[in-house]
Amino acid sequence: MPVVTLDRPDDFPGWRDRARHLAQAGVPPDEVRWRIQGEAADLLEADDAAPPPPGPPRELRASRRFMDLAELVACHRDADRFALLYRILVRLQDQPRLMEIDTDDDVFRLDRMARAVRRDIHKMTAFVRFKEVQTEDCPIYLAWFEPDHHIVDRATGFFVNRFATMRWTIITPERSVAWDGKAVTHGPGGTRADVPEEDATDEVWRTYYANIFNPARLHVDAMKREMPMKYWKNLPEARLIAPLIRSAGEKEAAMIAKAQAEAPKRAAIIVKRLEEVRERPYDPGENDPLRRLKHEAEACQLCPLYEHATQTVFGEGLPTADLVFVGEQPGDKEDLAGKPFIGPAGAMFNRALDEAGIDRRRAYVTNAVKHFKFEPRGKRRIHQKPGVGEINACRHWIEAEMQVLKPRLTIALGATAIRSLTGKTAPILSTRGQILPSLFAGPVFVTVHPSFLLRLPDEQSQKIEYGRFVADLKAARDIAAQEPERVG
Repeated sequence: MPVVTLDRPDDFPGWRDRARHLAQAGVPPDEVRWRIQGEAADLLEADDAAPPPPGPPRELRASRRFMDLAELVACHRDADRFALLYRILVRLQDQPRLMEIDTDDDVFRLDRMARAVRRDIHKMTAFVRFKEVQTEDCPIYLAWFEPDHHIVDRATGFFVNRFATMRWTIITPERSVAWDGKAVTHGPGGTRADVPEEDATDEVWRTYYANIFNPARLHVDAMKREMPMKYWKNLPEARLIAPLIRSAGEKEAAMIAKAQAEAPKRAAIIVKRLEEVRERPYDPGENDPLRRLKHEAEACQLCPLYEHATQTVFGEGLPTADLVFVGEQPGDKEDLAGKPFIGPAGAMFNRALDEAGIDRRRAYVTNAVKHFKFEPRGKRRIHQKPGVGEINACRHWIEAEMQVLKPRLTIALGATAIRSLTGKTAPILSTRGQILPSLFAGPVFVTVHPSFLLRLPDEQSQKIEYGRFVADLKAARDIAAQEPERVG
């Protein structure tokens, strides 16, 4: 039986070369044993038994999706990962569309393992905390991390790009990686004791975490899923979690009481401001209902978001559009320019519209919330998801838009749009591609927000989900074309 020895636990190039050789030789998957250099050989195996010579040249088939997933799965800790990859490679020669069968046991397992590796990479990029150590030349930064899988090499590029001007070393139990400002080097693993317990930046982390903690949005189970407790011992801010959770109820009650006390004063200000806007003379070009609504929305103070946003970002497009697209809220670029969907997500949206055969100039694009909600971080403004109160407050404007537009079909881009249009919370995964009834907008077609595509961890995932997004837009276009009448 051929025994293939790979150089490292994540040796995808080595697996790829040897798998190609074995497949061309026609070696069945159950007749190959895969092992890693340094592992003890099975007592019944001949150590490093040579595979048979390849047979006649044979073109092997392997989809791009399989190869991308295989490169991730090679980093998984499962001892049978390379055997699984070879089995799927052999099956692809007779079943070229195998990767499209999500219910296949091998494909399902491959996808699940790839997701586990992606998640582990994400956790590493999120939860590494560097400690400063002074040297004679310059400070160096050390960090300790315990990954679930063999991901150190795959995650290294993130840290090189993010901390390019620092000299740093990340130590894990199996492997370490260092950057000196010019090149990456690897070394053996270490222990937690190799990294200092505390440094001055720890207090910065704790101050930051205490200031961004929102007791009104506390969900302990969700927090533990995003920040598993296994990482807490390495996070300086973790010592604040328990006291912040204990005080959350009291702080939330204080926030509610303050909002209730300020409500009458805020309502009076809003009424007065809207009356002032309505009394202003309108330009001749503002006689149409949508322009009048936009003019009135400029004075909106229905929720506190107006206090920090640059301006109201109202919808724009064809007043007689058959398709109306409703997003979440304006982003940084939209807030500054006063126009919806012109930032990175807007560029992705425009490209998808073109591929779906939809002319944006003949559609109408708006957002469920008209002001930019953000968290300032230095000179940057980081997007924050609008809350239910802000969505409900802004429903006045989206409902008024729909009364004027009366579209054949409204497309909800993401969960916030669904909440605004239907009044209910609905998971995107289970409602995507479906038609939902709305409170005021007629039929609502559900799909993802284009910003979701930008947040995907790798190019292959983005390509797959982008194709699904374009398919959703085409489906919405076709549904609208079949609608006999516009919404009345």
